[in-house]
Amino acid sequence: MSRIGNRKIEVPASVTVTIEDNKVTVKGSKGELSLDIVNGIKVEQNENTITVTRANDEKQTRAMHGTTNANIVNMIKGVTDGYSKGLEIIGVGYRFNVRGTTLVINAGYSHPVELAIPTGLTIEQVSNTEINVKGIDKVLVGKFAAEIRDVRSPEPYKGKGIRYKDEYVRRKEGKKAAK
Repeated sequence: MSRIGNRKIEVPASVTVTIEDNKVTVKGSKGELSLDIVNGIKVEQNENTITVTRANDEKQTRAMHGTTNANIVNMIKGVTDGYSKGLEIIGVGYRFNVRGTTLVINAGYSHPVELAIPTGLTIEQVSNTEINVKGIDKVLVGKFAAEIRDVRSPEPYKGKGIRYKDEYVRRKEGKKAAK
């Protein structure tokens, strides 16, 4: 029994939710998002509440019951508040630079790494070493932040690299001198 799938979703007054065929569309002050519903999942709207039910108890349907509910909640939060993921870069000479629709990362390689910023996302440069990835789609924000982090993951000895702002990197002790 899915507890997440059975919860009722409250829709704020500033958000419009439309359900047509197998598609849920959420419109808010920040934008519009849509989600395709898989077979076996039914989404119903009664005034300002949304309920998600499943047709049968097959494994795939049970798995998608809670996932669909969580995705709709994330869409509602995205069009009202938006999502943000902070990243920081640590190392001598390491820095971020936003040029139009590209993010230029100097991370100790022989060349700067350039990443194209996807449509629907904005990059706010706090300083040379800190940026915030902002957008309304939680998946897109997290995916692009992970792509940025993969350019130079933090290493455990000196702590150099790109990390999330709230990330803790466990440090290791280096080699001991010969006795």
